[in-house]
Amino acid sequence: MSLIPNDASKIEVTGATVDFYKVEKDGESTYYFDTSKCGPPDPMVNAVCGLKLIKGTDDKLVMINHKAPGGLFSKLGDDVSYEIQEAPEGLVKIVFTSNGSSQAATDLENISH
Repeated sequence: MSLIPNDASKIEVTGATVDFYKVEKDGESTYYFDTSKCGPPDPMVNAVCGLKLIKGTDDKLVMINHKAPGGLFSKLGDDVSYEIQEAPEGLVKIVFTSNGSSQAATDLENISH
């Protein structure tokens, strides 16, 4: 069972090690990726690649993983919000959004994996 919507289109994302998908609706985009079967550092690598897509936008990034990436959360400034949702089969879905009005910008280029 995939947690990525059926109407999502596969896209190329620079530096990603898994497939990324995009859904556009009402002028906003939601990007999806699944690292639930990956080990470190792939979840963090792909999350950083995805966060670069939404930085400074109203778009969303959805990460599907086997657990919440606590190490990533500690590296985010208040310019990135996230919500953790329980998903089927013991997985978690993390929805990231960019807070463009924040003063503390996350330095995505220097997050170590």
